Amino acid sequence: MRIYTPPRPAAVIPVIDISGPPAAVGKAIGKVCREIGFFYIAGHGVPEELIARQFAAAKAVLDTPLAEKQALHMKNSPAGAGFEPIGAQILDSQEDGGDLAPVDLKESFYCTTNLPAENARTQARTSGHNQWPDLPGFREQTLVYGDALQLLGDRVLQQIALSLELRADWFAPYYAGAEAKLRMLRYPPQKADAEFNQIGAGAHTDWGGITLLAQDSLGGLEVCDVNGTWVRADPIPGTFVVNLGDLMMRWTNGRYASNFHRVRNNHGAADRYSLAFFYSPRSDAVIDPIPSCINADRPRRFATCTAGEHVREMFRRSYGY
Repeated sequence: MRIYTPPRPAAVIPVIDISGPPAAVGKAIGKVCREIGFFYIAGHGVPEELIARQFAAAKAVLDTPLAEKQALHMKNSPAGAGFEPIGAQILDSQEDGGDLAPVDLKESFYCTTNLPAENARTQARTSGHNQWPDLPGFREQTLVYGDALQLLGDRVLQQIALSLELRADWFAPYYAGAEAKLRMLRYPPQKADAEFNQIGAGAHTDWGGITLLAQDSLGGLEVCDVNGTWVRADPIPGTFVVNLGDLMMRWTNGRYASNFHRVRNNHGAADRYSLAFFYSPRSDAVIDPIPSCINADRPRRFATCTAGEHVREMFRRSYGY
């Protein structure tokens, strides 16, 4: 268990305009990926109205009566799509003999998006994966948002590839036919009677390839820098926060960071909302370190695994099933 320490008042996490020249964008991304693994992106092209509608959809689904949400519990879905109640997850979960952290103070609703293109907009796209709430327009809005975020994710992956002096499409075969998860989150205000070290989301790394995060105006995201100091990642209008997951760290043999982050909603009576789009390679993709990331000074650090093996193990540790 990692003991909560207050963050620094402000974070110097760069904003990268990804509409700029690819070489310059790749260089900027490479620098920040080596240093902290978190950055903001501007010039992303996702309409603000689309993002606002998805926040409204998130609020609508999480505002439905608890009994209706429980009927769509994520345990009912083989893909883990659906409702996650408050207290269901421990993100700061350690299996090294240390103390187990308290449960997280958040609830969420998962949707699996971006299934294979031939199934787009058909019932086959949802069968066995999603549990759609009975909310007018929710499904359609969420799929449109997911499509937009997949396109953005592909752009970011191309620029990460260029930052590693690879072909822009280097990651594409690993993502062919991949699914993605959109997680709509609500963090209630920090409780005065919360357990010791209990916050909205405990310290953790993300499990997959990359995460694209839209935040509301409240803030609460905190990032651990290379010196082990916690810094704030405050909301910046018109941007997404991008961070690297464990699989990207494994691909780059630790050259790029999958850094710890956490959430604490300390804003009076207001709920905090965020939209986390987890974009990962398909489950059977084999993750081996990129050869150019291994040398005499940086020997191989990670064993071969598939994307699915890693994510399933982290899911088991986090949720307990």
